[in-house]
Amino acid sequence: MSFLTPDQPAKLDEPVGEIVHGARLVPRITIQAFCESSLTAQLVESAMHDRRMSKVALTTHNGGIDGAVETYKSNPTPNLIIIETVLSPEDIPASLERLAEVCDASTRVIVLGHVNDVLLYRELIRSGISEYIVLPATPHDIVSAIADLYVSEGAAPIGRTIGFVSAKGGSGGSTVAHNVAWAIATALRQDCLIIDMDLPFGTAGLNFNQDPPHGLADAVLANQKVDQTMLDRLMSKAANHINLLTAPAMLDRTWDFEEREFEQIIEICQKSMPVIILDIPHAWNAWTRQTLSAVDEVVIVAEPDLANLRNAKNLVDAIKAMRPAESATSLVINKQGLPRRPEIAAAEFASSVECRLLGQIGFDAALFGTAANNGQMIAEVSANNKVNDVYRAIGMQVTGRQVAHGSGKAAGLLKLPTLFKKRA
Repeated sequence: MSFLTPDQPAKLDEPVGEIVHGARLVPRITIQAFCESSLTAQLVESAMHDRRMSKVALTTHNGGIDGAVETYKSNPTPNLIIIETVLSPEDIPASLERLAEVCDASTRVIVLGHVNDVLLYRELIRSGISEYIVLPATPHDIVSAIADLYVSEGAAPIGRTIGFVSAKGGSGGSTVAHNVAWAIATALRQDCLIIDMDLPFGTAGLNFNQDPPHGLADAVLANQKVDQTMLDRLMSKAANHINLLTAPAMLDRTWDFEEREFEQIIEICQKSMPVIILDIPHAWNAWTRQTLSAVDEVVIVAEPDLANLRNAKNLVDAIKAMRPAESATSLVINKQGLPRRPEIAAAEFASSVECRLLGQIGFDAALFGTAANNGQMIAEVSANNKVNDVYRAIGMQVTGRQVAHGSGKAAGLLKLPTLFKKRA
């Protein structure tokens, strides 16, 4: 057969105890699937809901191997063909020979079969078939097989992207994002890049007492000319292991963007930075929606009141629809214990919105006000304050170094007085 390609990609193993690397997206390829049954067609189409497949163009057809052979007698072949077959093991190789005669040599093929036969698997792999998957399978099996095909052999791991977004304006998503980045940089000694995506009103520059002449806006406005060299020049050094792509925080123009405007910039950053913290503004438009759907981890920052609860629930529902294959969205309760304010218990809040509760941060006007006015992180203002333990625990969890247990408080988090009342 002519399906064999010179590169046989290897699966990358993640070192135990290290930061969990970012998920590598499948590149822009075309996939055509030829299915014998509607259930298999639905399975393949379900795989498109995985965020790793966001760039892929997929079409499904009926007819299995025979349908594919007839189609490609007069049409060019795509990058990848997925074929379902109900043939017996002894008949499958001969049928695939007929398909090989009408396919380009560069086309890859994944076969979905109904027979669990090791000898058949070995024969198909030797002949150049990229993968053989036994049905029934899951969408995750399909996506993982496709992703493994398109990870270059020996490719370096890419950085992990973590998006912080506030459930409501003023909930402190930026403050949490910046302090968690500081905790990751200092506790794990890992290079961390903060991308301030709130271009008209971003505060990353203020919070780190930086006023760089260039930043994220220059990269976005460069369109297709952006590359690693340009981004290195646009980044500013905020502290040891912390770099910034700041927002201009100017209203001299409107900052409207296409859905995938930031995609290339983030992907380039992932090649050089192990951790990328995305400070996503409290807004809902095409590019914020796309960014939330594509990052490795989404963290919602909310105050424990009803408006935040409603907004957080809406966010979680939208994110679930965009990322059905991903684990539960993470939650940080911020500004807890505000004097005289009735509050929703953190565990009740997390349970209501179906989130993993990563941490609870108490309200301290003097501490946070001093840090904001000085352009410092909390650890710089008060190194021994226990709130730093909360940021450190959140940082450990979002980088995969520590796993949250249930929806309650994570281990080591600050124990705060409960000053809230339950709603009737």
